[in-house]
Amino acid sequence: MSDIDGRAVAKALRAEVAAEAERLRGEGVVPRLAVVVPTDDEGTAWYVRSIKKAAEKEGVDCRIEHLKEPGRDEIVAKLQELSADDSVHGIICQTPLPEGVTLAELGWYISPYKDIDGANPESLGRLAQGRRTWAPATAAAVLELLKREDVVLEGARAVVVGRSTVVGKPAALLLVNESATVTVCHSRTKDLAAVCREADVLVAAVGRAGMIGADFVKPGATVIDVGTNPTEDGGLVGDVDYAAVSEVAGRLTPVPGGVGPVTTALLLRHTVEAAELSKTHG
Repeated sequence: MSDIDGRAVAKALRAEVAAEAERLRGEGVVPRLAVVVPTDDEGTAWYVRSIKKAAEKEGVDCRIEHLKEPGRDEIVAKLQELSADDSVHGIICQTPLPEGVTLAELGWYISPYKDIDGANPESLGRLAQGRRTWAPATAAAVLELLKREDVVLEGARAVVVGRSTVVGKPAALLLVNESATVTVCHSRTKDLAAVCREADVLVAAVGRAGMIGADFVKPGATVIDVGTNPTEDGGLVGDVDYAAVSEVAGRLTPVPGGVGPVTTALLLRHTVEAAELSKTHG
């Protein structure tokens, strides 16, 4: 079994982003990402700081729009303002959100031209049609890792465990668009382990620590672990029982160091792509 090194993939992506950002700046376009933060959650604050640090290191300007105890209308107004601002190319709305407000609802107010994390329902529709769009960055990271590892997807049997609109469904659509044969599983799937054992590519995105054991994995399969479950000692573990599955899988992403670093790097790549697109759509 070999680890899939997400940090190495992210490093390569960031180098590509830096080169593209430098080229765009030379043409008078400064790639700019705006992050709307409607929460004082410390975990969110840490993540946003990490995005800003990574962005500015690679030549992408990053604006943090922190809203103090906002209601729905204030968040909507900020998203509309940023969508209309020609100097902003990418927009992210962070969670958690105020009670009664959902990202699915707020996503409508992010311009599809700037929706670099696939929050607008229109983006998911375009993905389903196989049209150009930006998938949620975590789902896109799944495909990026598979491609960088030269995993053959055409004709492969893929199983995605999880059906959220943030990871499971868009990851399944991305795999379908690569001509894989895809099964989406969830809490009501009968004999889940047996279904998973059919997979050449298994994507675990269910949010339950260590749920995917060795009996879920076909020998030699590629396993992408999207889970980020906090432990009592402040660490992170995935949805995959790493020690057990590493005895069976051919390739496996670790947690941390797998999907996470690639997700952040893709947010920056999507922003640079949106900046390039802005030259033609204004």
